[in-house]
Amino acid sequence: MTTPGADERLREAFDALASGVRADPGAYRRASAGWRRRHRRRRLLLAILAALVFTAADAVGLWALSQADPNTHVIFSGPVNRPVAPDQVDRIGQP
Repeated sequence: MTTPGADERLREAFDALASGVRADPGAYRRASAGWRRRHRRRRLLLAILAALVFTAADAVGLWALSQADPNTHVIFSGPVNRPVAPDQVDRIGQP
């Protein structure tokens, strides 16, 4: 527990400490420039990383497509339906 006088002594000590602090007029400007520089660097690195991931995904996709056998049909792997002879085509409506 604190005594009522301790609060007053603590306030006086902090006031004395604060009165000895001198504000640097350019401190905020320097800190702000540093924050902006780090933010710009982060955005640039993120853009480079995104471009690298995109390029790598494209390269892997193109490589996979170039390795595929052109004679195999992955999408249409079922039996092939041949067109009916032209004389056997049923038509509805006018020709």
